[in-house]
Amino acid sequence: MYEFGINTSAPKSELYREILRSADALTACEPDSVANMANVAALLWEYLGDVNWTGFYRMVEGELVLGPFQGRAACIRIALGDGVCGAAAASGVTQLVDDVHAFPGHIACDAKSASELVVPIIRDGEVIAVIDLDSPTLARFDAYDAAGIEALAKLLASRI
Repeated sequence: MYEFGINTSAPKSELYREILRSADALTACEPDSVANMANVAALLWEYLGDVNWTGFYRMVEGELVLGPFQGRAACIRIALGDGVCGAAAASGVTQLVDDVHAFPGHIACDAKSASELVVPIIRDGEVIAVIDLDSPTLARFDAYDAAGIEALAKLLASRI
């Protein structure tokens, strides 16, 4: 059993340092990508406040396919360019969306989601997956969240 002393009331910069440290400890010696994604999705679910979905979509044969996650049942396949996840995967650029209902082509897997942060995981110049975070609160995510999840994506690029 893993126990992490992450202070969820710490400033975001410190919170993400601790999440990164914990994710590193969880994934450093594990070669199985599914196990690593599952543990990181659970870690994010436990330590990020005000989220209703944390997880991964994996790039499989040119489309995003649902990976390990925490939250309600989700869309299984997403075409490149569709929705926030598809936009991140197609562009290779983080998508920080304050209001998903204003995002052209948003895919509503959970009608309660109001804001979203999607960060591509890039290995050897190719998007191999995305980390997807949803919140029921408008503008839940900010630049600190984006930077923290981008650091996590870099760590995971060689571990999934």
